[in-house]
Amino acid sequence: MRATLIYGAGDVRVETVPDPAIQQATDAVVRVLRGCICGSDLWPYASMPAVDHGNRIGHEFLGVVEDVGADVSGLRAGDLVVAPFVWADNTCDFCLEGLQTSCRHGGLWGRNGIDGGQGEAVRVPQAQGTLVKLPVGEDSALLPSLLTLSDVYPTGHHCAVTAGVSARTTVTVIGDGAVGLCAVLSAKRLGAERIILMGRHKDRTDLGVEFGATDVVAERGDGGVEKVLELTGGDGTHTVLECVGLKEAVVTAFAVVRAGGVVSRVGAPQYPEVPMDFGDFLRNITLTGGVAPARAYIEELLPDILEGTVDPSRVFDRTVDLDGVPDGYRAMAAREALKVIVAP
Repeated sequence: MRATLIYGAGDVRVETVPDPAIQQATDAVVRVLRGCICGSDLWPYASMPAVDHGNRIGHEFLGVVEDVGADVSGLRAGDLVVAPFVWADNTCDFCLEGLQTSCRHGGLWGRNGIDGGQGEAVRVPQAQGTLVKLPVGEDSALLPSLLTLSDVYPTGHHCAVTAGVSARTTVTVIGDGAVGLCAVLSAKRLGAERIILMGRHKDRTDLGVEFGATDVVAERGDGGVEKVLELTGGDGTHTVLECVGLKEAVVTAFAVVRAGGVVSRVGAPQYPEVPMDFGDFLRNITLTGGVAPARAYIEELLPDILEGTVDPSRVFDRTVDLDGVPDGYRAMAAREALKVIVAP
């Protein structure tokens, strides 16, 4: 089969790799119908040292089950399924606490001999605990929205949930990427009436307004902080959802959060230390967030997609086949595309 490999910064290739097959009784093989490129994939695309043998990449996909191991129940060939971006048994103590990202028997796609999601098919370890069956056909128009359940939508939701967003809280979302926009959508879904979106790409912030943002702040740095404080009477917002992962973004988050408020970060941090000083301590600021246990949220978020109440698929603005994956990476890195679907 064909799949995507990364050889270093700016070097993504599509090559022929061995077909996946059942190796353990808990495996399944899934034929990929839709995958996508994640903002977090752009970090290695920007900075990964060159290697002689490419690494598999991609962690968001949905598809059709083609085969299952002897110990897998509840799934059979022909089922349409979505895979969260971390595979897990969904039965260990961490999984039962809703922390599948710390599963004692789980792991990451594209690591340690596990297939990546940007390819024609994937061997899925711990298939019974990982895969969620979808009640639609493989020709459903909902596939793009259902694909967001793999990562980007649950990640935005996790940011809002860990921050404690509700009808009683005001919200600032930092970042107008796909995760930031899904955080806006999630904050609105949880009842927030005041949502300030900090982003400078008008096409994206326009979508953020349609998702529920009440205000847009295009300025960055001190100018952006001043604008948010102006909009909030000098206090800042009860919650701040940091969806970028850069130090500048988390510094801004602490500057615009209200005393006694919560900063939640889900942007993969590209900095070694959190700049949280004695002043933040005096203001009783809480820092939370972390990598989203997408598997814990899929069943909760699925009904709204099936009913058409929300449409997170709007974060996708380009579709490519496997041959187009390298250009998809280029387009996202150049901010020419918000989020790219891969249709093998």
